[in-house]
Amino acid sequence: MILEIDKLHAGYIKGSLVLQDLNLSIAQGDFVALLGRNGMGKTTLMRSIVGQIKASAGSIRFAGEDITGASSYKIARAGIGYVPQGREIFGDFTVEENLRMGLLGKPGLGSTVPEWAYDVFPILKERRSQQAGTMSGGQQQQLAIMRALLGQPDLLILDEPSEGIQPSIVHDIGVALREYARAHGLTVLLVEQNLDLVGLLGHHALFMENGAIVERIDDMARLQNDSELIARYLSV
Repeated sequence: MILEIDKLHAGYIKGSLVLQDLNLSIAQGDFVALLGRNGMGKTTLMRSIVGQIKASAGSIRFAGEDITGASSYKIARAGIGYVPQGREIFGDFTVEENLRMGLLGKPGLGSTVPEWAYDVFPILKERRSQQAGTMSGGQQQQLAIMRALLGQPDLLILDEPSEGIQPSIVHDIGVALREYARAHGLTVLLVEQNLDLVGLLGHHALFMENGAIVERIDDMARLQNDSELIARYLSV
């Protein structure tokens, strides 16, 4: 398993836990989708994995190493890339300058954006000199994903990558990411409400309720066909 989480407890305020006794295992090369209503702890889990929120109990192991309590910087260097909800690109920087920031994640990557980055998302080459903040939401998402991929992660974590993006662009991003992951053995964990994207990418789906993972689905067709399942975990 590339990621193993055991009995994790974490939250934003001391004494008030969002995640409670959470367990999760992800195999190398898997695409895992994390689903659930708002407020169930999905983003808290993502931020706990990448070191932005410290665990109050339990453990997080990545590639066999205990990363519980490690800094975000060390976790990124260990091989975990993170694309947060809202993308968090540098709007005043050009596309190329944003991409070069991704090369800082590991030593030895240099300062020149490799051509393969533009092969994955060709629009980035076309817009490389444009201020990132002037691009569309879909283009900004491609930029955020590629910035993370340039750090050559073994695990990529995506939080709501389809948010605010038109469906055709979401599909294109999903196809490009799937092809890249298959070619490089990348493991992907994504929080997502778009069931079409989850069906395109996912090998497994996990449902969260009240800070814990309560159900796992391996038959991804159920996400499209089982209305009772969707109503149970996603309906407001």
